[in-house]
Amino acid sequence: MSKHKNLIFYISVIGVLSVIIYFVLSLGQNQLQPSLDGNEIVSQHSAWTNFSTSVIQEATGSTALLILQIIVILCFVRLFGWVCQKIGQPTVIGEIIAGIVLGPSLLGAFFPEMSELIFPESSIGSIKLLSEIGLILFMFIVGMELDLKVLKNRANDAVLISHTCIAILFTLGIIFSYFIYPYFSHPNGHFVSFALFMGIAMSITAFPVLARIVHERGLNKTPLGAMVITCAAVDDITAWCLLAAVIAIAKAGTFVSSLYVIFFAVVYVILMFKLVRPFLQRVADLQTSKNIISKSIIGIFFLVLFLSSYLTSIIGIHPLFGAFLAGVIMPPNINFRKLFIDKIEDISLVILLPLFFVYTGLNTRIGLLNDGYLWMICGIIILIATTGKLVGGALVSRFIGFDWKSSMTIGALMNTRGLMELVVLNIGYDLGILTPEVFAMMVVMALVTTFMTSPLLDLIDRIFKNRVPANITERKVYKILAPFKNIELGEKLLLIANSFVKKSQNYSEINMVHFTPGNNLYQYSIEDEERDTFEPILEKARELGQPVNTMFEVASEPFAKIVKLSNDGDYDLLLIGAHYSIYQGNLLGQFLGLSTKLLRFPAHLFSFLKKNKRVTNRDVLSLGDGTHSVLKNSNLSVGIFIDRGLTEIKNVIVPILDEDDIFVGDFMERLTQNSYVRITLWDAIGLMDNSIEFVKSVRGIKAVNPYLFQLWNNNIPIDVDIFKKHDLLMVSLKSWKNLRERYPSWEKDVPSTLILND
Repeated sequence: MSKHKNLIFYISVIGVLSVIIYFVLSLGQNQLQPSLDGNEIVSQHSAWTNFSTSVIQEATGSTALLILQIIVILCFVRLFGWVCQKIGQPTVIGEIIAGIVLGPSLLGAFFPEMSELIFPESSIGSIKLLSEIGLILFMFIVGMELDLKVLKNRANDAVLISHTCIAILFTLGIIFSYFIYPYFSHPNGHFVSFALFMGIAMSITAFPVLARIVHERGLNKTPLGAMVITCAAVDDITAWCLLAAVIAIAKAGTFVSSLYVIFFAVVYVILMFKLVRPFLQRVADLQTSKNIISKSIIGIFFLVLFLSSYLTSIIGIHPLFGAFLAGVIMPPNINFRKLFIDKIEDISLVILLPLFFVYTGLNTRIGLLNDGYLWMICGIIILIATTGKLVGGALVSRFIGFDWKSSMTIGALMNTRGLMELVVLNIGYDLGILTPEVFAMMVVMALVTTFMTSPLLDLIDRIFKNRVPANITERKVYKILAPFKNIELGEKLLLIANSFVKKSQNYSEINMVHFTPGNNLYQYSIEDEERDTFEPILEKARELGQPVNTMFEVASEPFAKIVKLSNDGDYDLLLIGAHYSIYQGNLLGQFLGLSTKLLRFPAHLFSFLKKNKRVTNRDVLSLGDGTHSVLKNSNLSVGIFIDRGLTEIKNVIVPILDEDDIFVGDFMERLTQNSYVRITLWDAIGLMDNSIEFVKSVRGIKAVNPYLFQLWNNNIPIDVDIFKKHDLLMVSLKSWKNLRERYPSWEKDVPSTLILND
């Protein structure tokens, strides 16, 4: 009885209170509420009608409609971003295309009823408002990502390249606007504003997208990569200063009136650097913790951000300029900026920024370009924009002293426009300077110039490809790739990799790779983060006496990057840590996992068409979707490490429970030849009786040291407790699955595990 007293008490209290509530409600309805007429009595049918009407009203209400729009936008943005990533393009291109697809160019043209239902004209204001908040946060992050010290170190050459490209394109844009102004301007539009906006729109470079491409191609550690990132940063700062002046002129109406705006803007910039920046530095110095920022300090910085945006807005420039400047003057402390960026970039880039792409798409009407003449004008715009950056950047870089390959690479990267171009175009469109036709042409130009960057870089690499003579007599180097997400995992993967190559270091190579979460932005002072990450790894390598190569990569989808890197690098073994699925453990998680699989249906269909059946979902079991994608798409042997406190590798147990485990013999032999490891082989199916190749591997192990080998054949039952006596369980993926089926509770008895898949 005492065991259930809490339950009895709970039921009693709830029951008594429910009776009291019912009694009071009934008494009030009978005695206090006026009697209803017969016409007011609601029938069962009318009650359902009222309910369905209420559901429709709520679904089409402003709040519910906005939520529906966000859901649709996020789905489309993710889908098109994924497609572009698969074809080697920046995800921002897919996000821009998603916005155009949801706008009048496609959805509105072919499915007008659906477009009106999801994006009615009355709801555009809400999307615009949220997208502007997202842009303010985005520009704030862009400002914080700029490292002013880097600009100082490479200022001379970067300024020369960047400003030359801007000057060329600004001039070409103004000249071109002279010829198209009579045909593509508003009736009451001013030529000066139109020409200046065309010039600035032509000369912009997308610093975030460019930096992302530089990192993806591994150029960030080269002098070329550092130079082109600095050029893009200088380009961004210069373009935004020019844009502020152009907006001032456009809003003021006359050049003389705009001088007041420019004067107050200059005073504002000086005050921000000389007064506000030292204040923020003192506030940051009060921060005692290195891993967390107090809410009061966050509040101060957000206040500075929005106050800066507000002041630049009322001065007559634009709120985005104030947000950008607020980011630039933030305290230069690396850890502080990283913590602050981590707090706001996800909500800005994942939720709010896609609204901006769709808002741009709703303003873009590709259908207005309905004849050859308009497409010819669009082609001329693309030609001018590409020639100015590509040719101008290449020639100036060559003049400075870069070789032709580097010069053309700089020009191709500077031609990237992406998101920053859309920001400028929307400002011009909202100010009534650009007509819908010109706006559509410029959006197409932004897409084409960004899209051509990767193919241009590939073409340049092919043209200037160095031919290296093959070494016919050189012994094959055994190469291991070990990507890790944290330092602890990295040290243990290094320990395992070292065990496979310890005695043959002259003919082996270990590559340790850390993938830091990233997006289209260049991470501030990423070199310092790389140093902090690899210092413990290199210390562990020195302790083991093992030379290693280190790679630091920024990746929005690390598993896809792992697959690409492993397949392109001629590696022999890929070592990864187990990444368990986030969808395990409850019904909601299983539902979300199913939803994710449905969204990834195109990938599964593609794999089915390729007839890639190396790994099935049942084989991978609970290791997670990321691990599954690596196993399914990698073209080399994969080792999946499950850590249960591994500190050393002296005793290894290898169970053989599947006839396809012949390849495991090669790993046992390599482990024995390179390390003083005792191997216990449990041949549960008698593979040694059926496979000569497997027998050769076992003989090779015994030849090294017969005292470091123990065999349990299929006639001797094995005690599960034997697993506890070993440091590492090395097992094939299929045998691992069989072990789980044979011993449901076995995992509590096993040591750290290395699951192998050939």
